[in-house]
Amino acid sequence: MASDAVWIVGGGPAGLAAAEVISTAGVPVVITEAKLSLGWKFLMAGKSGLNLTKEEDVLPTFPAWLRPIVAQFDSDAVQDWARGLGQEVFTGSSGRVFPKAMKGAPLLRAWLKRLQSQDVTAQTRWRWTGWEQEALRFETLNGPQRITPRATALALGGASWSRLGSDGLWADTLREDGASLSPFRPANMGFDAAWSPHMAQFAGHAVKNVAVSAGRETVRGEFVITKTGVEGSAIYALSRTLRDTPQLMLDLMPDHSRAALCARLAKPRGKATLTNHLRKALKLDPLKLALLREAGPLPEDIAARVKACPVPLTGSRPIDEAISTAGGLHPSALTETLMLKHRPGTFAAGEMLDWEAPTGGYLLTGCFATGRHAGRGVLTYLSTEC
Repeated sequence: MASDAVWIVGGGPAGLAAAEVISTAGVPVVITEAKLSLGWKFLMAGKSGLNLTKEEDVLPTFPAWLRPIVAQFDSDAVQDWARGLGQEVFTGSSGRVFPKAMKGAPLLRAWLKRLQSQDVTAQTRWRWTGWEQEALRFETLNGPQRITPRATALALGGASWSRLGSDGLWADTLREDGASLSPFRPANMGFDAAWSPHMAQFAGHAVKNVAVSAGRETVRGEFVITKTGVEGSAIYALSRTLRDTPQLMLDLMPDHSRAALCARLAKPRGKATLTNHLRKALKLDPLKLALLREAGPLPEDIAARVKACPVPLTGSRPIDEAISTAGGLHPSALTETLMLKHRPGTFAAGEMLDWEAPTGGYLLTGCFATGRHAGRGVLTYLSTEC
């Protein structure tokens, strides 16, 4: 069936952003989504606070080829856009920007209401299965459907959180169709550690006020002990380095020099056990003491261990547990407007693209920006149609 509308495959933030740009120009849009409703992962991301962007120059975080795209919808633009939907924002102490409502649902409802007023319709439980010549193929509750749209934007997500629709199954379809892709890898994920049974009591507890290092990178923050290892913001920030070389080092007292710690430890301990001496002299909580012990027998230079305490990582958690993924459509497969070079009239955006953003709002900023850029690409393509 031929359609006068532009069809967008994927109802996440990148797909909705593309739909907004295209429909604002007066072009009808149909969004297809395999799940029951639009924006499932968007809502899940906002469950504990929807981190929209970061109050800083976000461009250095992105690969060079994406920076001109993100520059057109940067942190300031994201905040103005949210306000335009009636959602005031605030900046937290870490520089992260959230809606004042915190959750994703109010913003998504306002966004979908605006899109509906701009001739955007949705077909849910439509799973895209590839092409049949120029037609898009879908499996639906009413059986197979074949649609030939004026143009197409693919916004199918990455390969994590498959229960929310981002399963990466589209990669084989595009690869077979002739597109160049990089293999998927987990990003912003936790890691397994070779914990002793003693660490089980600390599962779910946060390690606070530490400096976490991997390779030449160091971040201040906190992370969480899990039954299998570690996760949390400080770990996610280093996940790209840890993924390739899982060697994690902790400075358990980053506000104190090694010399200062040595001076504290030199005080007579009397009849106190070594553990009690460390607790009293250094003010270490039970979890940090456990991490010291977990690293092996305490050396004579305990202060050095406190400043550089290794964590016995064994590898990353499975890709489907990752917050996001690296890999996907390689830049060489795309034009500057994010159109697939081998399939004119088809554009791609969001986590489908081969880029990796740390947590902290960068991921959503990138999805918004690439979705809008693909939408502009669609309009340019339509303007040149014969």
